[in-house]
Amino acid sequence: MRAAGHICLMPILFVLLALAVIALIFGPQYWVRAVMRRHAQERPDFPGTGGELARHLLDMYGLRAVKVELTADGDHYDPMDKAVRLTPANHDGRSVTAVAVAAHEVGHAWQDAQGHRLLTWRTRFAGTMRRLEVAAAIVFASAPIVALILKSPLIAIVQVLLAVLLLSGRLVFHILTLPVEFDASFGKALPALVEGRYLAERDVSAARQVLKAAALTYVAAALVTLLDFGRIIRILR
Repeated sequence: MRAAGHICLMPILFVLLALAVIALIFGPQYWVRAVMRRHAQERPDFPGTGGELARHLLDMYGLRAVKVELTADGDHYDPMDKAVRLTPANHDGRSVTAVAVAAHEVGHAWQDAQGHRLLTWRTRFAGTMRRLEVAAAIVFASAPIVALILKSPLIAIVQVLLAVLLLSGRLVFHILTLPVEFDASFGKALPALVEGRYLAERDVSAARQVLKAAALTYVAAALVTLLDFGRIIRILR
């Protein structure tokens, strides 16, 4: 009877484990999006858009050479092209989200101008991360072929484990650069918004939430790479 009880518990434990993994992967991303949406309501009382604020802050910091551009690829600062790029909703919007996200990306431009070491390190290794992801895809896809040619399952397993390590590099990369994101949000953007009185006191708490979400955006997106691990585990089984 005791053994049967253990057997009955196995499906429940598996479901709970699967739900925990799903929550780990999608929870942060859902939270980030929910926070951004919650504070994205248009505010007619705001004197300018996110794009206008970004331009104003850059000029105020003496960063007139840094461009402010529209993008469809997500809000970001490009240190190579010296450009703050904002999605249409944040570039043209008058909301707490638009203003806070714009200030966050300007924070990265400010870091770049100051020679922030971790930002410089992240910029240098961003291209390496993309190459590692391509390498992981190649190693992963070629594992069955190599195993078939060499007739060695062990080599295939080694290849799959190598693909796991390469894929996990993106997640580790973003976790290690979290200080860059938090400095852009709370060392640069929030003080600028508060001290410059660009937000009323009642909006500061909402801006703080948005800035926290902005700092965690890359980590939340990187967690989705864990889904690739599921396919790899199925092959290993």
